[in-house]
Amino acid sequence: MSQQKDKLYAKTRDQVGRFKFDDKVASVFSDMISRSVPSYQPILSMLPTITREFRQNGANYYDLGCSLGAGLHAMSEGLKDTIGLDDISGNLIGIDTSRAMIERAKDYRCPYSNLSVIFTEANILDSAVNNAAMVLLNFTLQFLPLESRENLLGKVYDGLNPGGALILSEKICYEDAATDSKMIDIHHRYKADQGYSQLEISQKRDAIENVLIPETLETHINRLSQVGFSIVTPWHQNLQFISILAIKG
Repeated sequence: MSQQKDKLYAKTRDQVGRFKFDDKVASVFSDMISRSVPSYQPILSMLPTITREFRQNGANYYDLGCSLGAGLHAMSEGLKDTIGLDDISGNLIGIDTSRAMIERAKDYRCPYSNLSVIFTEANILDSAVNNAAMVLLNFTLQFLPLESRENLLGKVYDGLNPGGALILSEKICYEDAATDSKMIDIHHRYKADQGYSQLEISQKRDAIENVLIPETLETHINRLSQVGFSIVTPWHQNLQFISILAIKG
């Protein structure tokens, strides 16, 4: 299914409803996230390298909240034969509650015969994680209820094999109000530079308010440490969009 340019908020709406990952969003999602999240493409470009570092033969590789499956595509590149390494067999598992996203994600045909690709429409809070070499939560946790986040990360930790890794990418907020406000201003300017109008920026912000709930970097690091990860460190940041590497000892 082809991807369209994001014009969902280009016309004035009498009432801006809550943001949903429905068919309209799925049809423009690649354009929307690339023009809205400055960290998105750089994170994807590094995933093959990170996957090669943590790959284990016969293991599972999860993308929780996979949307269109771009994270799984990137991880698959880290499992193919490269620089003299043998192919690694494994299962690439993408899970998302959005039927519209999963239907499009299923169009992906992995070119590597050693890998199985499974896309499932399900709630990641109810989904099992096991025999995992690597788990990706790429701008997903921020959409979940606050009270469910620690339990999900604990489940991920338990399902990772020793030496396995979690990549957690999130939009963060800042405790200092002035800093938080300025970072938001710069982010809105970034979106304007990508071609979004002030109307689009304003209406999208209204739609996503109370749907995307950001937390501070310290909150994320403390929670990951509390569930058991032995190494927890930010590895990429652009504005308030950050990605954290957490390793199970």
